[in-house]
Amino acid sequence: MRYISTRGQAPALSFEEVVLTGMASDGGLYVPETLPEFSRDELADMAGLSYAEIAFRVMKPFVNGEIDDATFQSIVTEAYATFNHDAVLPLKQLDANHFLLEQFHGPTLAFKDVALQLLGRLLDHFLKKRGERAVIMGATSGDTGSAAIEGCRHCDNLDIFILHPHNRVSEVQRRQMTSVLANNVFNIAIEGNFDDAQAMVKASFADQSFLNGTRLVAVNSINWARIMAQIVYYIASGVALGAPHREVSFCVPSANFGNVFAGYMAYKMGLPVKQFIIATNANDILHRTLTANDFSKKELAATLAPSMDIVVSSNFERLLFDAYDRDGLAVAALLERFQQEPTALADAPLATLREKFSSYSVDDATILEAIRDAHKRTGEMLDPHTATGYRAAERARADQSTPMITLATAHPAKFAEAVVKAGFPGVPLPPHMEDLIEREERYTVLPAELAAVQQYVVENRR
Repeated sequence: MRYISTRGQAPALSFEEVVLTGMASDGGLYVPETLPEFSRDELADMAGLSYAEIAFRVMKPFVNGEIDDATFQSIVTEAYATFNHDAVLPLKQLDANHFLLEQFHGPTLAFKDVALQLLGRLLDHFLKKRGERAVIMGATSGDTGSAAIEGCRHCDNLDIFILHPHNRVSEVQRRQMTSVLANNVFNIAIEGNFDDAQAMVKASFADQSFLNGTRLVAVNSINWARIMAQIVYYIASGVALGAPHREVSFCVPSANFGNVFAGYMAYKMGLPVKQFIIATNANDILHRTLTANDFSKKELAATLAPSMDIVVSSNFERLLFDAYDRDGLAVAALLERFQQEPTALADAPLATLREKFSSYSVDDATILEAIRDAHKRTGEMLDPHTATGYRAAERARADQSTPMITLATAHPAKFAEAVVKAGFPGVPLPPHMEDLIEREERYTVLPAELAAVQQYVVENRR
């Protein structure tokens, strides 16, 4: 198994190399050169297995023997033992054929835990094997940061620097990051938005000379291992609802596109999927691209679903690479135009995307309405991101006979402000976090300037 860049100009890498490298040297993202495929019998045989057992089977071909089976199985088992539900990601029925996949039973109450509990362990394994230390830089719109910190706080060979937009994440999200006082954890509040933070992280990866030879590692969804780990829950939930003997559909609250791209990978690997619905808030580049072929940047809107407040959807590049028949130069040219001016996809790739993907966008008023409606009809309290998916699944599903799985990406307690605005008294934090608001915080506010951020990293790494 080798991994190639979506822009076609970087060297192919092994699994170990791609986990430690993150972004390709040509600015692209790594994807497998070829995808493993599961037969109907192999998928059917996963029914009734534990989540960790399914995860091992699904991810083993991507690892390609670079970690021995016993060690990899141990890493996988340890990663998902951190979740507080025996099913890890339980399915909950909402109506006759609509299900929630609860992804918030990990340490930080969001779907990012699924990948980052694994990724931290993979990174520590490879660095220990090589006798190296590394620096992690990541940008977060809310959930990635805390999940990355929880996944890496105990890693002996890593220092982690997480950038978040100052005053643009929820208090719970911020405190989950800034109250971790481990000596290898550094939180930076950027005086800008998520895209400013993401741009500085990307620039740091493009030119790592400021670290004088220390390896820089990505934990954002540009890292292939994140996508690999997320493929698992599509297959696990699909099999639980009858695949491969029938199709299933998924509705995914989407911003950076990594989550839904993992579902697309599961489909390409053999999972029978009828439809993917991309649910967005007012920051709707994915919806505009699919419905109107308007692939352009718009000014960022601050919404009640802040983890989806993103202008540029980084992982969409991976899907474009597939839609453009893996023509890296065509993808690079398209994205260069995108950075300069409003653009559009070519007709054939757009038609390809529309075969499997639909989309729906909601405003803040609709998010609040969906939270109230879901609670009235099902008794479930949804966070604002899941509420976008709940409404999109109802409005955009292709048919009622195919099971619809909406991804519940975060616990509602992480976004109590939206729940209160919807007319509810709030949502208590789980017992292991009930003192979160009283915990000591530690973070540094910096301007949205690359030099200032890089200087801080150099001065504080161990």
